Amino acid sequence: MIRLTVNGQAVELDCDPDKPLLWALREDVALTGTKYGCGIAQCRACTVHVDGKAMPSCQLPVARVAGKAITTIEGLGKTALHPVQQAWIRANVPQCGYCQPGMIMATAALLARNPAPSDADIDAAIGNLCRCGTYPRVRAAIHAAAALVEPPA
Repeated sequence: MIRLTVNGQAVELDCDPDKPLLWALREDVALTGTKYGCGIAQCRACTVHVDGKAMPSCQLPVARVAGKAITTIEGLGKTALHPVQQAWIRANVPQCGYCQPGMIMATAALLARNPAPSDADIDAAIGNLCRCGTYPRVRAAIHAAAALVEPPA
């Protein structure tokens, strides 16, 4: 059994320890908001938080996250929309929307550690790929979300 916490709930997984976290979340935990993109951890559509750090999940063996706290897009705005989700809606960021859960997760992690990122900070932290090319709207939404996120204590 592999034990971890997903979106604040204890989870026990009876699966191959080498199974990618992405597939454990989608198949074993039934959380399908985290998306499969390239399968080689380059597009980052599969980004989740592992102990607060944004990580692509498609190449991350579930055994490596045993005992850790995982947050998926479903857990980010569990009780109310997260400020990043609010900013995404206001800026009308998505076109197809497929990559957006991963991009939102990467942005939330960035703002948790840097509540007022510069454009250079955004470029360094957000490596997610968007086939629709919504990058100008993404940048605008990140700056708007920064105004809504409370700085860390």
